[in-house]
This record gives sequence, structure tokens and C-alpha cells, in this order.
Amino acid sequence: MSKVSILIVEDEYIAALDIQQNLENAGYIVAGHADRGDTAFQLAKTMRPDLVLMDIGLKGEMDGIETAGYIREICDIPVIFLTAFSNQETV
Repeated sequence: MSKVSILIVEDEYIAALDIQQNLENAGYIVAGHADRGDTAFQLAKTMRPDLVLMDIGLKGEMDGIETAGYIREICDIPVIFLTAFSNQETV
């Protein structure tokens, strides 16, 4: 059985490294890391990960929700949203 590959989309570098370390310790392959929506979309198209972990707030013009929409529509890759915010508006 092949290992699952995951693309991390997180604009906080330390948080992304922590997520990567935890995923790798659990046996997953980290396909890459992006801190901007456009970069994440390009990586998803080229790397074809099995899953994308997506922060809602990103650097650049596209937020995580818009980026996830493009990834789901064009690449058909599932996306799980991450956020440090728990306010009702963000949720």
C-alpha cells in the first residue's frame, strides 16, 4: 500500500513546520508547502497530492476558501480546512 501524500497550505511558517513534522511522524508524505493560494493551486496541479490541508487565511489575493474551490474543481482533490480562529464568522 502506498503512503498518502498531503499538501500543506499554511501562511504561518512555524505552524506549517509543526504540521509537517506531525504528519511525517504519523507516516504520511508531505507533498509540499505553500503560503499563498496561487502557489497552492500550482502545487496541487503538479504534485497531485491525495489531500490538501488548507488554512483559511493566506497571504496574497486568494484566501483558503477560494483556493480550495479551484483545487476541488480543477484537480478533484479533497480539502480539509484549518484555522486558528474559532469566531462564528470564520466558522
